[in-house]
Amino acid sequence: MMKNLIAFAVLLFVGFASQAQAKIEFEEETIDYGEIEYKSDGVRTFVFTNTGDEPLVIENVKSTCGCTVPEKPKEAIAPGEKGEIKVKYATNRPGPIRKTITVYSNAEQSPYPLKIKGFVKNQDTKSVLEK
Repeated sequence: MMKNLIAFAVLLFVGFASQAQAKIEFEEETIDYGEIEYKSDGVRTFVFTNTGDEPLVIENVKSTCGCTVPEKPKEAIAPGEKGEIKVKYATNRPGPIRKTITVYSNAEQSPYPLKIKGFVKNQDTKSVLEK
């Protein structure tokens, strides 16, 4: 009887321990650059919070193109704390911006897709909206 009680207690503890998880919640999942000037500042920031009960580790952040360079946090993000993923888009490429940034972490939702969008004006022409 005592062995069964101990086995039940161990299984119960393991069940509760396995529910501890990091959770990532972004303030915005899409950043809209709008219409921006050729060779203007292409850096934007995705802000997130670890809403879980374990430290959040961002393992990798990848973009769909070499024109978009993401930068992940170097340290783990404690439960309840905020973190940032910076994204630099090469604004020396006129035309539409439609890119996906994928975040790989120990969070319960991984991979996590983020998007950037907008339009880079041509260096020698008027705004698309002005035409």
